[in-house]
Amino acid sequence: MRIWRKWWVWLLIVLVVVPAGYMTYVYQSIKSTANQIYEEREEGLPPVVPVSTVDQNVPVRPDKLKNADQPVPFTVLMLGVDERPNDRGRSDTLMLMAVNPAKGSIMMFNVPRDTRTSIVGHGKVDKINHAYAFGGVDMSIRSVENFLQYPIDYYVKVNMEGFSQIIDSLGGVTVRNQMEFDYAGYHFGEGILKLSGEEALAYSRMRFEDPKGDLGRNARQREIIKGILDNAMRITTVFKLEALLDDVGGSVKTDISFDEMKRFVTDYLQKLDRIDQVEIQGRGQTIDGIWYYIVDQNEKERIHSLLSDFMGG
Repeated sequence: MRIWRKWWVWLLIVLVVVPAGYMTYVYQSIKSTANQIYEEREEGLPPVVPVSTVDQNVPVRPDKLKNADQPVPFTVLMLGVDERPNDRGRSDTLMLMAVNPAKGSIMMFNVPRDTRTSIVGHGKVDKINHAYAFGGVDMSIRSVENFLQYPIDYYVKVNMEGFSQIIDSLGGVTVRNQMEFDYAGYHFGEGILKLSGEEALAYSRMRFEDPKGDLGRNARQREIIKGILDNAMRITTVFKLEALLDDVGGSVKTDISFDEMKRFVTDYLQKLDRIDQVEIQGRGQTIDGIWYYIVDQNEKERIHSLLSDFMGG
């Protein structure tokens, strides 16, 4: 009987105690990574667009998710940056994701990097991706808010070089390529492709051979983000999760807190099953020898209305 009791004790340890202890370790690892990547915006700077001018039903930061009684809509600006030693770099990607759990969907669109607009806090009109070089995350957010006339609740900044490692940790990313092309030593055939991190980075950067130029590149970037979101929801092993956390910790900064991340996982993920993509229309124009992407007022109002209607539902 004593021998059987010993076996039952060991079985209990193997089946319950060890997994529980390991899950506690994983939880603490996630929390540690979340704290490592957390970076608040500068204090004392109100949003460019007060909530009262947009929609009385849409609450604005801070701690939007954590403090809400029920799941609420929120916006996230993703900044893909090319940072270099002794150089802040520029935002290679500006992508807005509007999340509405009531509609079960995410609306996602790029703000083209060459868009000519006011750089808030810098006192000049320039390409919107230059805002990051002039004033970092906060100036980028405030300039995008001003351009869209809509408040941004959170940001996620990703170093594009580390971006490829994140994709590799997820086992690659699957995209639907609309045109065959070669870029940076890689060949991308038309159709469904499974890409490694380096391939995905090259795939997202090509624009000069694309008949749609920057708009074509933006569409490929959204395909990659969509694939990453799909893969992240399907992480099946804690070993893959640990590798992902290591890569995220060195490549990502955000003002989404750990408590808000937990709220997103527990209250939001199951409600979201669709990603709707939108494209900002405009035209190319050279002004004083510099090429810009010009978005007219009617198009700005169209995008603002789409965003307001989506978030207000």
